[in-house]
Amino acid sequence: MATYSLTVSDSQSPDRLSDAVPRPLWWDWLGERPARPPFDSGDTGSAIGSGGGSTAEPVDVAIVGAGFSGLWTAYHLLELDPTLRIVVLEKHHVGFGASGRNGGWAVGELAGSYAAYAKRSNPDAALRLEQAVMDAVDEIGRIIERLGIGCGYAKGGNIRVARTAPQRDRQRDDVTHAHAIGHDESVVRLLDPDETSAIVGMSNVRGGVFFSPCAALDPARLASGLAEHVEANGATIHEGTTVTSIEPHRVVTDRGALEARTVVCAAEAYRRDLDGQRRDLLPVYSYMVATEPLPASMWNDIGLAERPTFDDARTMVTYGQRTADDRIAFGTTGLPYRFGSVIDRSTEFDRRTHANVHAVLTELLPQVTDVPITHRWGGVLGIPRNWLPSLHHDASTGLATLGGYVGEGVAAAQLAGRTLAELIAGHDTERTRLPWVGATSKKWEPEPLRWLGVRGSRALLAAADRREERTDHPAALAMKLADGLRGQ
Repeated sequence: MATYSLTVSDSQSPDRLSDAVPRPLWWDWLGERPARPPFDSGDTGSAIGSGGGSTAEPVDVAIVGAGFSGLWTAYHLLELDPTLRIVVLEKHHVGFGASGRNGGWAVGELAGSYAAYAKRSNPDAALRLEQAVMDAVDEIGRIIERLGIGCGYAKGGNIRVARTAPQRDRQRDDVTHAHAIGHDESVVRLLDPDETSAIVGMSNVRGGVFFSPCAALDPARLASGLAEHVEANGATIHEGTTVTSIEPHRVVTDRGALEARTVVCAAEAYRRDLDGQRRDLLPVYSYMVATEPLPASMWNDIGLAERPTFDDARTMVTYGQRTADDRIAFGTTGLPYRFGSVIDRSTEFDRRTHANVHAVLTELLPQVTDVPITHRWGGVLGIPRNWLPSLHHDASTGLATLGGYVGEGVAAAQLAGRTLAELIAGHDTERTRLPWVGATSKKWEPEPLRWLGVRGSRALLAAADRREERTDHPAALAMKLADGLRGQ
């Protein structure tokens, strides 16, 4: 697991962020929204109580989770058949999970590797999958424009900066591989230090890679806009409804059960709350901070003029964007995993962890060291045991799932939702034949093995980063051992 650790110095103590609002910036921008009513088994003939049977035909599709996966599935189902009766069930509110907390990257890549998908299919199919995810970035832009969703979409690409010689060498190998399998320089290209610094004024630049299929956006506004659109076109969204289990043609909630011809599980990391699914996806924490809006003079030094997303090439995942109102929203992994797959609010808003995130940001962009942080937040993403995002549909049981995006779900969820809608509708398309359809993964190990594996991988990769930064030589053994712990 790509992670990194920092020691918090006195000058970067948790109190430094004491004035930051512990809430996602995106939620503040969205403003207050009236809560949608919870599901009530007495309100519809297609619902059944805990002891009775249905007195009417089931709904066509019940979707568990009102994040990107569930909303895009509903959107594309209604595009295919506007007469469908669709019910979306959400425990909290639309965009509560990763869809409303992420870094706002619609990036045209999957966490699962080309080699892994090629192994389960063939190289041509794996390349088609990569291209389809890239195309999803533009498709999101087209839909946003058509629906009039004001979410600050800006397709400025992604700039990934190499700050050590090993990072630079790995980038050179990655770009060579990308070109060899069919992606040209219009998709991905290697940059020299001057070219990199002209895009982003990061410290210690040794080179970089520019990846064009990537857009920055406000994810909460996108989720909200999609929800409003599917409701306006006939879908029903119930918030404040806890789903406890999913069964063939049936969803069981704390307010009764709902029958449906098809049941879609789009709960991502929160699948750990459903009966029998605790070990399907690993809930891993990521954390973000947002600065106040920066003055033009500072942007002259930082760059990011076209709003490319930015990160660096260490093994830890870093991710940042220049927001539509000229802030920096920046995130990293922190405390990666709680024993027993625990998800709780105290971990999401741990002040010391956010101080670490701020330390990484100011390491990369020293220009913002003294800029106030206005928001800090965290959340969980879902990781399958084989690190391969996937989707499934079983017509005989009516059960469908999608997700496991490993933190790269904004664009991938659009493609997955569109593909799953086509599968549910019985359509045979290029998308339904892509190699992530039907990909399976083992469950994660029982505790304490999975806790030890995550923490062991984290420690090894943190050590690898520190060694490479200190010596400017690759820490190949530590990375190989960490990959072994991750099963890759």
